[in-house]
Amino acid sequence: MPVAIVTGASKGFGRALSHALAARGWELVVDARGAEALKAADFGSSVTLVPGDVTDPAHRADLINAVSRLDLLVNNASALGPSPQPRLASYPLTEFSSVYEANVIAPLALIQLALPLLTKVDGTVVNVSSDAAVEAYEGWGGYGSSKAALDRLSAVLAVEQPSLRVYAFDPGDMRTDMHQAAFPGEDISDRPEPSTVVPSLLKLLDERPPSGRYTK
Repeated sequence: MPVAIVTGASKGFGRALSHALAARGWELVVDARGAEALKAADFGSSVTLVPGDVTDPAHRADLINAVSRLDLLVNNASALGPSPQPRLASYPLTEFSSVYEANVIAPLALIQLALPLLTKVDGTVVNVSSDAAVEAYEGWGGYGSSKAALDRLSAVLAVEQPSLRVYAFDPGDMRTDMHQAAFPGEDISDRPEPSTVVPSLLKLLDERPPSGRYTK
């Protein structure tokens, strides 16, 4: 039975992906900052819940210690930053630092802990990216630049660890709480549900194309 760690699994894309992997027979370890929301996601008996914040080193250690084998690490948890999104000229630097802590430093720290297990099985790392990593949208300098940094981190990791598959996966706009927070007061009902994007990532996992940046 393959084993995966999925962060940010209580809602949105992380929850949809975790349900899909569990349905395929994967053994999962999942996290989220809210313990009740994680429990309410109702993943089933093959999924181990480890509530916590990925920016906490002790929590990251708990995630890795919960597995003895690891085939897949999905760095899905991320921080949007202030809502509405501020322009760079007035972006609070403490908030900017927090976005990078969640979106760049925490994923790298978890990768570092996971590498000994992943390299044993020629495993896969998925870093969930965004179109804001490659497109310059007004107000997205914090989140977008953090995802651009995560993309570059993914590319360099792929060169340094050629036995692994390392994917920066851009799911596009989705109908999620985070997307709603980015557009407060707007109607985002035209965005696709996260579950409709999951098959694109499952296809990557099944076909294992070369490491790189992929979109849905």
